[in-house]
Amino acid sequence: MRNFKEYQEVVYDIIGCAMEVHSTLKWGLLESVYSEALCLELAEMGIEAEREAQIPCFYKGHQLEKSYRADMVVDDIVVELKSEVEIVPAHRSQLFNYMRLTQKPVGLLINFGKSGLQGERYAYIAETNECVLLDKNMNLRREARMDLEIDEDL
Repeated sequence: MRNFKEYQEVVYDIIGCAMEVHSTLKWGLLESVYSEALCLELAEMGIEAEREAQIPCFYKGHQLEKSYRADMVVDDIVVELKSEVEIVPAHRSQLFNYMRLTQKPVGLLINFGKSGLQGERYAYIAETNECVLLDKNMNLRREARMDLEIDEDL
């Protein structure tokens, strides 16, 4: 099993940049505005982010013509951005699908749609093909399975 703490610093950097974007732009704008602003903040810190990252789909070892686009990929971290009133299970499912398709070990779900920035951290466990909530210290929170509603402030 992976040590997810190795991602702690870059996760903190991403969240810190998201907080700066939210603090500056406030809430309720289009997701694309937050995405572009977040990439600018990350670039200022020397962190490369790939916006609208192409995610290939595979079936039994064959690459399909269909692919998805993740909002952002930073190193080995999938970042799914929202500008919604609430984070809902469908948002988590979208992130989990991207994590499974890419087998990236860490995913962030960040919501700019409320007066307070919201976010959730997840780990992809390849051995069980599941996504599990991480706490702020990047430790697994097994009690918070992917089918439970989680709404945590960053």
